Amino acid sequence: MKRRPVFGKSEAEANEKLIAMQARSHQGIPAEATVWTVERFLDYWIENIVKPSRKPRTAQAYEVVVRVHLVPALGKKRLNRLTAVDVRTFIKRLENACLCCQHKTDARRAADQRRCCAVGQCCKSVPSRRLVQQVHSVLRNALQAAVREELLQRNVAKLVRVTSPTYEVNRGLTVDQARLLLKAAHDDRLSALYVLALYLGLRRGELLGLRWEDINFEVEALTISRTLQRIGGELQAGSPKSRASSRTVPLIGLCVATLKAHQERQRAEANAAGEKWQDTGHVFTTAVGTPVEPGNLRRSWYPLRVAIGAEATRFHDLRHSCVTLLLDLGVPPHIVRDIVGHSDIGVTMKIYAHASLDEKRAALRKLDERLS
Repeated sequence: MKRRPVFGKSEAEANEKLIAMQARSHQGIPAEATVWTVERFLDYWIENIVKPSRKPRTAQAYEVVVRVHLVPALGKKRLNRLTAVDVRTFIKRLENACLCCQHKTDARRAADQRRCCAVGQCCKSVPSRRLVQQVHSVLRNALQAAVREELLQRNVAKLVRVTSPTYEVNRGLTVDQARLLLKAAHDDRLSALYVLALYLGLRRGELLGLRWEDINFEVEALTISRTLQRIGGELQAGSPKSRASSRTVPLIGLCVATLKAHQERQRAEANAAGEKWQDTGHVFTTAVGTPVEPGNLRRSWYPLRVAIGAEATRFHDLRHSCVTLLLDLGVPPHIVRDIVGHSDIGVTMKIYAHASLDEKRAALRKLDERLS
């Protein structure tokens, strides 16, 4: 065991420092870390607190915020000397900084493709309110962990307020567009994927993580038990987003028929691939049996959304479409919540909260009929 000297202007001060060092040692904090910088603590927080307790995708997102935004701006500051003024100044600077200039985005483009910052024309690519809120949230969570570790007396990030982002939820496809999608996707090799997304509101990761063992054709039910995501440069299977996301939902006739047809198509692809086929057990695979890259799903989805006249609709909006269409049919919100796996019924109703002009007109006509 290495001896570590403790110095103080008086015996009482030296004893106080010794007690503090011993307390940090009992907490598993390195004894040599008598001085914590913001960067040092953020590294400790990510490795020892975030990664063991959060989902890999969340930990990765936190790491990016720490590496790209927090460490360059606040990393060298002493943790115990960080003030609310420091945090407020950092947030204000972040809100007004051009991210393209800061990260030299334009400079990394080919010489003949540079169009703004690298040629002296700042594009004013300031961060969105959502990004600013995320950066502040990560810093606030980290400093709160420092309070729990007894390295700080208070969380100065809590004293700084940021403007909450305002954005509308896309309610997804109309009934006519949904019908067109089913027709347009009929001959697509991933036709069953679009049927399940539209009828059951499954998330992209839930669909791509689905295995044949999760489907029970006898009782006509499907169980969501894992997701597939790209994390840290590789595809990883993980648990669903929340406890409510782990669910079993019934399969109606069209879903069953489409899945059985998809299973036959997959067997034909396996025979055609021969020795190249990799039996991963996934329902939705590439032509050689490997899992589908989440990002590569765009190659199938983008032509379909153009075909149905919904160019601005994201794949995730098919999930919103399921919620909207079910609620339009008068299905109780708690049933819809359980089908799509929302953790809170408030999330279910938020998607439906944005009424269309036709719906408002119909509601006012009902009022007019009652009062006339």
